[in-house]
Amino acid sequence: MGAKIKKGDLVQVITGSKQEKGGDKGKQGKVLKVFVEENRVLVEGINRVTKHVKAGQTQRGTKTGGIEQVEAPIHVSNVALVDPETKKPTKVGFRLETVEKDGVSKTVRIRYSKATGKDI
Repeated sequence: MGAKIKKGDLVQVITGSKQEKGGDKGKQGKVLKVFVEENRVLVEGINRVTKHVKAGQTQRGTKTGGIEQVEAPIHVSNVALVDPETKKPTKVGFRLETVEKDGVSKTVRIRYSKATGKDI
C-alpha cells in the first residue's frame, strides 16, 4: 500500500485540544520524518514537548544540556494532508496511470486530492 503522507508534505492537525487551550488542533506544519512501523509522523512545530538534557561538554569545552523544546511524533490518523490549492485538509486517493518512457510502459500510482481531484 502506498503512503498517504510522505516526508516533506504539508499536513494539518485535525484532532486534539484547540489552540486557545494550548493544543495543536488546526496548526499546519511540514513532515520531517515518517515512522512507518509505529504509524507516526514527526511534524515541524507540532506536539512540542519539554525535554531535560543532562549537562555535559562538547570537544571544544562548551556546555550542553538544560531544558529543550523538541517535537514528538504524532499518530498519522491525527493529521490530514493539506491541499496545495485550497490550503485546507483533504483526503488522499490513488489513481493508476500508465507512463511511457523510452518505449517502455510502466504503471505508476499517483496521489490526488479527493476534494479537488487534482494531483498532489
